[in-house]
Amino acid sequence: MDHQTAPEPPIKALVVPVTPLSQNCTIVWCTKTKRAAIIDPGGDIQRLVGVLEQKGLTLEKIWITHGHLDHAGGASALKALTGVIIEGPHPDDQFWIDDIDQSGARWGMKEARSFVPDRWLMDGDRVRLGETEFEVYHCPGHTPGHVIFFHREARFAQVGDVLFAGSVGRTDFPKGSYSDLIASITGKLWPLGDDVTFVPGHERLSTFGAERRANPFVSDEALAAI
Repeated sequence: MDHQTAPEPPIKALVVPVTPLSQNCTIVWCTKTKRAAIIDPGGDIQRLVGVLEQKGLTLEKIWITHGHLDHAGGASALKALTGVIIEGPHPDDQFWIDDIDQSGARWGMKEARSFVPDRWLMDGDRVRLGETEFEVYHCPGHTPGHVIFFHREARFAQVGDVLFAGSVGRTDFPKGSYSDLIASITGKLWPLGDDVTFVPGHERLSTFGAERRANPFVSDEALAAI
């Protein structure tokens, strides 16, 4: 009997909650090259570097979905330690990044520092990691410069604080917009496909299809009733 081995996926991902806010920092890597990106290193940098070493990964990129402290507060320290470049978010989040030092002091995260990304990201950009490529979508609403990262072949997305399992991102922050958030979810995320598994900025993973069926804020039924 011929037993065929399933092909190795193009990428793998590991979620490592960081900071007192339990933010879902995500380590993604190209399985062929073991080149990795850390998405949203909000803090706990030594722990993240330890995970890279345990997995035998080489850090190549730092990717930021948006400028909030718990997602971006450790980017500067991680870059200083490793020398890798920071890509993202969209430039409309510059004011949030500029506030990281002060917000870090307020939250007792004194190691958090502001930074200037090596590359701002725009809607439709692509970012490379090893031999793989991720698509970038600008998804404002939670913050004006929020982006998400999508790997089409793997049917995988890291969406930051745009969408959660059973909920959506807050919009009561400066320059937040509920209407923009809903437009981002329905216009940018849903077209990617119901089968896409996503990592939110906090708590458990889900799929776009599950949220379209049951999320009380953005399910097809909820939106039809508006």
